Amino acid sequence: MNLNHILFLDIETVAQRKDFFELDFRLQKQWEKKSKILFKDGSQTIEESYYDRAAIYAEFGKVVTIAVGIVDTSQENAQLRVKSFAGKDEHTVLLGFQQMLKTKMDESKIRFCAHNGKEFDYPYLARRMMVNGIELPKPLQLSGKKPWQVDHYDTMEMWKFGDIKNFTSLELLATIFDIPSSKEAMDGSEVKDYYYQKDDLESIAKYCCEDVVVTAQLFLRLNNLSLIQSQNIKFIN
Repeated sequence: MNLNHILFLDIETVAQRKDFFELDFRLQKQWEKKSKILFKDGSQTIEESYYDRAAIYAEFGKVVTIAVGIVDTSQENAQLRVKSFAGKDEHTVLLGFQQMLKTKMDESKIRFCAHNGKEFDYPYLARRMMVNGIELPKPLQLSGKKPWQVDHYDTMEMWKFGDIKNFTSLELLATIFDIPSSKEAMDGSEVKDYYYQKDDLESIAKYCCEDVVVTAQLFLRLNNLSLIQSQNIKFIN
């Protein structure tokens, strides 16, 4: 296994608009249909469900942060270098990520690794790039492929060992493998509030980078490899 060709990643997403009524009328109608399916019991209004849940659907959400990490094994002690692409303009965020893949990496060799990446991060990025008119980099040209043809890594899938019943959170796996948590300052459910209520994109980007670190460390443990020491984790501006 060549760790240098693995790109660990995580994304943070929010609803496209702060308020449901700021949406284009056609999208409002589509969310109304979606909300009725999600909340048949009427436990949330359409406006509440949009604010709480729209971020997880690429048709109604947007990417505000992409964090990536790469392990450098060229030195005696392996290092993990982490960088984020963050901003309020989704096109700029996605384009920065795409250009990094095209100019800084060998697209034919790179393999992504994310937690629940095959169900969320990878397709979400591809869909939002298409919506933004951005050419898909080779690693995200996944349309039409069978699940076993997608050769990217997914730490949740690695933990399942073929089991299809349960979702296992990154935080739970970090806990049982004694990996420092990325959830001390905030967790994923708070991203929307940090973005729309606190206007604190910097904290979101930091949280996203920390999730990448945890994912990389978990990947190492799942492959019976040593963790990277904290002094060898570098955050790049």
